[in-house]
Amino acid sequence: MNFPQIRLQSTPASIEIKTTPGKLEVETPPPALDIQQPEAKMEIERRPSKLTIDQTEARADMDLKSVRRRIEDFSRQGYEDWLSGLARMAQDGDELMMIENGGNAVAEQAKRNSEGPMYDFNIGWIPSAGSVKIQYDPGEVKVRFEPQKVINNTQVVKPNVNVSKAQVDISLQRYADLEIDFVNLKHVGVNYEQEI
Repeated sequence: MNFPQIRLQSTPASIEIKTTPGKLEVETPPPALDIQQPEAKMEIERRPSKLTIDQTEARADMDLKSVRRRIEDFSRQGYEDWLSGLARMAQDGDELMMIENGGNAVAEQAKRNSEGPMYDFNIGWIPSAGSVKIQYDPGEVKVRFEPQKVINNTQVVKPNVNVSKAQVDISLQRYADLEIDFVNLKHVGVNYEQEI
C-alpha cells in the first residue's frame, strides 16, 4: 500500500568568516642624553713645614766659633777679668791699708797670687748635652672642597606606536535551501482522482 508522503530535504546556510589580525608596532628611540659633571672646586693652602737645627753652641764647645762670636767672648771675658782684677786690687789695697791691725797681709797676698786657680771641672762632654737646639714647625694644610651638582639636560623621547586594527569580514557563502516533495499524494473526489 502506498501511503502518501511529504519529503523535506534541507540544506543549511553556510557563513564565511575572514579575519585579519591586528598589529601593534612600538618603536622606542633612545633618549637624548646630555649629562655634564662640572669639576669640583678645590683649594689647598699650605704653609710648609720648617726644621731648624742650631748647632752654634755645639760648635762653640768644640772651639769652632765664628769670628764675631770670638770677639764677643773675648770682650766679655776681658770685661769680667777687668772687674775681677779691679775687685782683687781693691781687696789687696784694703788689706794693706789695715796692716796696723795685725796679720801678715803681704805674705797672704803673695801666696794667693802665686797659686793657680782650683778648677771644679773633672769630666765633660764635647759637645755638651743640649747644645744642639732643634725646632720643628709641622706646617699647616687647609683644604676647601666644594662639589658641583650634575647638570642633567636629558630629554625623554616618546615612543612611536602604530596600531592596525583587526578586521573581521563575515559573508554568506551559501543560502539555506529547503526542498519539499510529495509522493503518493492523491486528491480523491467524487468520481475523480488526481495524483498530486
